Amino acid sequence: MMRTRPLKVALLGCGVVGSEVARIMTTHAADLAARIGAPVELAGVAVRRPSKVREGIDPALITTDATALVKRGDIDVVIEVIGGIEPARTLITTAFEHGASVVSANKALLAEDGAALHAAAEQYGRDLYYEAAVAGAIPLVRPLRESLAGDKVNRVLGIVNGTTNFILDRMDTSGAGYSEALDEATALGYAEADPTADVEGFDAAAKAAILAGIAFHTRVRIGEVHREGITEVTAADIASARRMGCTVKLLAICERAADGQSVTARVHPAMIPLSHPLASVREAYNAVFVEAEAAGQLMFYGPGAGGSPTASAVLGDLVAVCRNKLGEATGPGESAYTRLPVSPMGEVVTRYHISLDVADKPGVLAQVATVFAEQGVSIDTVRQQSRNSGSGDEAAIEQGGGGRRAGGSGEASLVVVTHRAPDAALSATVEALRKLDTVRGVASIMRVEGE
Repeated sequence: MMRTRPLKVALLGCGVVGSEVARIMTTHAADLAARIGAPVELAGVAVRRPSKVREGIDPALITTDATALVKRGDIDVVIEVIGGIEPARTLITTAFEHGASVVSANKALLAEDGAALHAAAEQYGRDLYYEAAVAGAIPLVRPLRESLAGDKVNRVLGIVNGTTNFILDRMDTSGAGYSEALDEATALGYAEADPTADVEGFDAAAKAAILAGIAFHTRVRIGEVHREGITEVTAADIASARRMGCTVKLLAICERAADGQSVTARVHPAMIPLSHPLASVREAYNAVFVEAEAAGQLMFYGPGAGGSPTASAVLGDLVAVCRNKLGEATGPGESAYTRLPVSPMGEVVTRYHISLDVADKPGVLAQVATVFAEQGVSIDTVRQQSRNSGSGDEAAIEQGGGGRRAGGSGEASLVVVTHRAPDAALSATVEALRKLDTVRGVASIMRVEGE
């Protein structure tokens, strides 16, 4: 039987996502009530600009006093979509204190202070749900937190930022440079006027911290996530990846160490084989590849941002939290029992693609190969091309530094692909290469993943 007294919902923020949440709550009210077992009522909407016209929302619900709204005492659920650290953090903890559970889409706050928020939720016996904080409409948090709770997740590898995926996809498919692809993303609304959070990897790093914490039952903060953006990716990198049968993606990678005693979390551009499922993720779509001990390989794919997709995830959480309220229960909280340390980036082991500008003369390749050997980094393949011969011919040279040299004098491009090695060894190799008189510059360094 359906309860007639409605569950009251406070909405903090009414931008692109918040306005869509309010719209769906209104237009789908009967369906939501049937799924929950009680009607839900939008009891207040906190905004910064009350004079703005918000279609479909009763002006009487609008307030600029978010604190008073969450302190009312009759609010069952607070939906927080204002973003940022403050005042969101204080409003969420105040909501817990005054009887409300919380649904949030705030990845930055959860990555920075998720442990304290979970502790506050547990202290007051409230729910904290945040499916929308990681991958928009893609169900990911709940499968990791609930469906795979009995399994052991070893790796999470994903594209979790639609803006950067759009830019890299355009660079790959159209031959556009980074700036040109960014301009197109901005014109289409995929990139903000200030795209720093996306293109420098901050957005993806916050999501990686959340995913790692859930997947490995430990606490990972955003400051522990290694982060690199895509601003240095060039058309030459994209072309080189194609020659290797790869494409370039900005990846969030969370891994459990082989001995199970630590975890790593990192965000950076990487070359992945075209045969990998993530290589086919185009435009502004997101996809996350999960590797678990019993379940094997799972892939989650869909739109990772935007008003409607994110609102879908928010409302899914709203239904779950409201059901818990009716049953006088709470859902799963933080599971951080393993307390595993987060290893530094230097301990990560992977392959590398390094592009060097070198003098085009005899002996250069041998010098470069010696530097790699001295740092314990094994070379898989080398490709050398003279910039003066005009032929465009390239020589694939086997491990050990032998083989023919592109002819001519002046400068040459030397591309080295390594076997798996620790990141610290690679960094030491690059520093040593920069000291060689015959190396004019290190054009790019990119990891090779997903093999």
